[in-house]
Amino acid sequence: MKKTAVTAMSVLLAMSLTACGSGSDEGSKNAAAGTNPGEKTKITYWTLDRHDADYIKEVIDKFNSTNKDNIEVELVVKADDYNQALDLAFAAAQAPDVFRVKEGTIQTFYKKGYMAPIDGYLTEEQKKKFPAMPDLNQFEGKMYSLPNYGSTMRLVYNKDLFDKAGIAKPPATLAEMVEDAKKLTAAGKATGAYGFALPFKSPGSAWNRSARVMAELSGYGGFGYDFKTARFDVSGFKEIAKAFKQMRDDGSTLPGMEALDIDPLRAQFAEGKIGMYLSYSSEPGVYKSQFPAKINWAAAPAPTIDGTVKGASGFLGGQWLAINKDSKKKDAAWKFISYMYGDDILQPYHEKGYGISMVPSIISKVKKPDINGIEGFLPNKYDGVWPVQPTVNVQGVKYEETFWKYILEGGDLDKIIADLNKRYNEALDKAIANGEVKVTPDPSFDPAKMQGSFAK
Repeated sequence: MKKTAVTAMSVLLAMSLTACGSGSDEGSKNAAAGTNPGEKTKITYWTLDRHDADYIKEVIDKFNSTNKDNIEVELVVKADDYNQALDLAFAAAQAPDVFRVKEGTIQTFYKKGYMAPIDGYLTEEQKKKFPAMPDLNQFEGKMYSLPNYGSTMRLVYNKDLFDKAGIAKPPATLAEMVEDAKKLTAAGKATGAYGFALPFKSPGSAWNRSARVMAELSGYGGFGYDFKTARFDVSGFKEIAKAFKQMRDDGSTLPGMEALDIDPLRAQFAEGKIGMYLSYSSEPGVYKSQFPAKINWAAAPAPTIDGTVKGASGFLGGQWLAINKDSKKKDAAWKFISYMYGDDILQPYHEKGYGISMVPSIISKVKKPDINGIEGFLPNKYDGVWPVQPTVNVQGVKYEETFWKYILEGGDLDKIIADLNKRYNEALDKAIANGEVKVTPDPSFDPAKMQGSFAK
């Protein structure tokens, strides 16, 4: 019975992925090889981005109707299970031909062997146009993706509720954030609004769009890694975790946020039910098309621990599209990718406010995005590109989930941090011993020197 159940599950998985897989059946092979003239070469593109979905669908529809190679692209927008879905698709040999890669995941995808190098496809013009960024789109001298846009991180706030609460400006410190959340909740009581929220259904998503930027601006590595010592040290998150816990204990956070994804949070914010939260520069596009805002809102720099900026807010990006290493249609996939990286797509992408360009030739000619709220997200002197921290397979619960459990249940935070540091550094030592990562201490590393490096 167990064998029968396993077999049935395998068949169901294969069937569920066939519709959007890389098409390894005989007909697809013939189409890819051009053995059936006039037959379309169908490829799939998976993305987790929803803020730009309407625009991307529009440009893909144009590609499908105008390309002379008879290529047809199917767009598949995945939700918060994107990474898991991609792992399952690769395990079943049904992965998409082209897929979205991001900072923080492209390194893992590289180690898993998901991506094909693209150096052989790049023209000399493209090599000059798109920056090679080690450990972000280039690994061991080979290119796997090209940059489109980068993301800044900011505090997003409800201006109407701030005015109602008598708060003149967004918080600059953790203490101000906690106090403002109280005032916003009091002011919003009649309408069911609360001062603060984060999408803690996915602790990693919530933490990386909030605690990360506050730690980085305060001079700590946003992923709990200390570049000076080349060791993990999550103690930089201590005061941030305490502030989050205090807001929840005060009743200043949206009830049920432990079950909240980012889109339901955005929907609540657009309705005026949340005073402030932290997120990426994709928000203006979201509130223009996906969830039209019924409130006046704006974005401001994230608070720091004590109001002092000792580091830089991570300007994220450097990659966008990648080709499946096992795709039978790599040439068609590259023709689609080459189209997507054209100026006539990248320039409107910036100007419509979907993301802030990281391509120098685009930056030199774009107009300021014409979209409400983008002003607060435009790069400033405190935004910068941090070096990439090592990725390790830690035993036990990850730090984002551990800190979320502390926010919910409390505990001895010093002991929690000590345990996290121990487990993460054990994983680091193991990865070093196995030759999986190489790290070098940099005693002179100064987080403040990252400021403004997004333009370099």
